[in-house]
Amino acid sequence: MPKAYVYTRHGGPEAEAFADVDRPSPGPGELLIAVRAAGVNPVDWKLRGGLRLPGAAEPVFPVVFGSEAAGVVEELGEGVTGFAVGDEVFGNTVGGAFAEHALLPAAVTAHKPAALSFTDAATLPVAAATAYDGVRQLGLPEGATLLITGAGGGVGAAAVQIARAWGLRVVGLASEAKKEFVESLGAVHVPSGPGLAERVRAVAPEGVDGVYDLVGGEVLTEAADLLADRTGLITAGAAPETVAALGGARVERARTAAVLDEVAELVVGGELDPHVSATFPLDQADRALRAVEDGHARGKIVIEVAG
Repeated sequence: MPKAYVYTRHGGPEAEAFADVDRPSPGPGELLIAVRAAGVNPVDWKLRGGLRLPGAAEPVFPVVFGSEAAGVVEELGEGVTGFAVGDEVFGNTVGGAFAEHALLPAAVTAHKPAALSFTDAATLPVAAATAYDGVRQLGLPEGATLLITGAGGGVGAAAVQIARAWGLRVVGLASEAKKEFVESLGAVHVPSGPGLAERVRAVAPEGVDGVYDLVGGEVLTEAADLLADRTGLITAGAAPETVAALGGARVERARTAAVLDEVAELVVGGELDPHVSATFPLDQADRALRAVEDGHARGKIVIEVAG
């Protein structure tokens, strides 16, 4: 039977396990792929801990970890067009990604360019696409200054690069340990911690035109004070009601194949580096999750599945 990494209940790492799972069958509008790589994201361990995404049903355990993957099409569901068995693709998954096989909705699946590796492609559907959606939503003009909080993480690193590619000046908030990394992306680094607004003003005395928050909490509140116009405040790190109270909004996710095509072209064109900092085989999925859960990973962590 195919192998997968699952959580058997809500809780901490003790709820995780390797398991034998049935090979899934694609439903209408779905693709079955042989997974070659799966991205690891903070939401993976948060869901294990009990996070319920808006509109999500109660989980049926065991739940396979992961929500983004790249691989090779093995089977087409009813009504799927534009894809064929053997195509190399990437996208968001239905029912998990840390496995030998995964299901992808055809509407949110893109063909992988030949110049794009499976490993890099697997990082794009969640982190890079979220970054792309957020920077596009802000719609800042070329030359404007954008503050990105959590700039050293997977979404943050992608957002910095996309914003720079679109002609924005970027101030990146991240830990001191990630200073060199954030600066290598083209951002002006500002250390995280209390008093961030004063430190941002020191490097951007003319002010900032937008804030893309990926942290939430006190960081979001303090960052909001830097804006004269709160419509330039968006977050992927806080609840809608929290940012609405500050006059901002949540990132509006497009979740389309067109966005995946766009971010893939940014990678192929050299404007976006997914910055995969470590890869793990499927039988070390637990180590991959710990690398993300401890909060110190730079860029992206990827699980690679042998073909």
